[in-house]
Amino acid sequence: MSELKESGLKREIGVWGLSANIVNIIVGAGIFVLPAIISEIMGSSGIIVYLFCGFLIALVMLCFAEAGSKVTRSGGGYAYVETAFGPYSGFLAAIFLVTGSVFSDAAVANALVELIGLAFPVFTDPVNRFLLLFVLFSGLAFLNVIGVKQGIGLVKINTVAKLTPILLLIFFGWKDVSFSNLYWEAAPTFDQFGQACLILFFAFQGGDAGLSVGDEIKNPQKTVPKAIFIGILFVLILYVLIQTVAQGVMGGQLPDFKEAPLAAVADVVFGPIGYTVLLVGAGVSMFGMLSGEILNMPRVIFGFASDRIIPVDKLAAIHPRFKTPYLAILLYAGLGFILAALGGFRQLAVIASASMLLVYFGVSLSVIWLRKTQKSKQGDFKIPFGYTVPLLSAGIILFFLSNLTGYEKTGLTIFFVALTIIYFMVKSIRKKNKIMTK
Repeated sequence: MSELKESGLKREIGVWGLSANIVNIIVGAGIFVLPAIISEIMGSSGIIVYLFCGFLIALVMLCFAEAGSKVTRSGGGYAYVETAFGPYSGFLAAIFLVTGSVFSDAAVANALVELIGLAFPVFTDPVNRFLLLFVLFSGLAFLNVIGVKQGIGLVKINTVAKLTPILLLIFFGWKDVSFSNLYWEAAPTFDQFGQACLILFFAFQGGDAGLSVGDEIKNPQKTVPKAIFIGILFVLILYVLIQTVAQGVMGGQLPDFKEAPLAAVADVVFGPIGYTVLLVGAGVSMFGMLSGEILNMPRVIFGFASDRIIPVDKLAAIHPRFKTPYLAILLYAGLGFILAALGGFRQLAVIASASMLLVYFGVSLSVIWLRKTQKSKQGDFKIPFGYTVPLLSAGIILFFLSNLTGYEKTGLTIFFVALTIIYFMVKSIRKKNKIMTK
């Protein structure tokens, strides 16, 4: 087979390169906060939640790999859903994709401000917290409006900053682990397990973006499943070790340090210097994640508006001087600021997870439909074991979503109905305008 495909890109990414890409995207800011929350819900049995979430994300990414091999246009999850089920489903997937991202950013911003509040207690005051969130989002928005070069410069330091302190903590933390803190005093209830799964999924989402380099992967039919296995396994081992060390060192005290649980562990392992290093590392990682999201996601909104997937043409506007999608940037940063100011990390993380799970649910179903409606081409990646993986993926996602509270389910339903009304109203208006112009 030729090294060049239709896109003209060289297939140079192998198993290890693709695995590293997946790991880099999945391991984000959430893991600096979630160990305390999982410990609060599950106690010392939290590891089983990590295993289950890792299993689900592996299934989901296999679905993305197969759908992506059949749908070659850009857009990721929403493009697969739209190709399989039509514009309406694609519109919903696009909105939930953006919703998941903006809620995720708001959750991380909350965690970052709480972290800063530990170092500078003045920011625990509600007014000062509000002002700090405003400065954070408006500053990043301004930076990205004046140019993409300035925005992307902030993203580069994120990978090293987030992995180095975590790996050091795991390596040196074993000497302070008390194995009595890891004994299960009681088995978790089914409700506790479901609740923990829903919020922990926040730390596992996003790996599908690592497969976006599909046109540059060598021998994708073999490379993709191997890279998914290696990447997810690495993330899973990393997360399990983080939770084990944190739980083993802190025991029942771990839930008392929700703002910075890993920094509290580092304080025991390394002393005050370790606490400071982990605190700074967590802050840099969270800030890096926010800067990357506010760089990338407004451009996704810009693409949606340009392609008329979302019915707001003005969001496709480009700044006359800086040549950036400034209205999309301002909208995205503004929504993130409002949500961060109104909610806390835990609530925002649950809604972010639910929104992304809905997109992943659509992608899982799209694999089944695309198999039925499109003929396989040479080079297409196909998940083994028939429909087992997409059906299992969809079923587990429904289990996760079933653990939303009644209030969250009601809110999600109202949002869904509102989006449906907006979609068909805009479609009707555009149809009338088209008829009038003829």
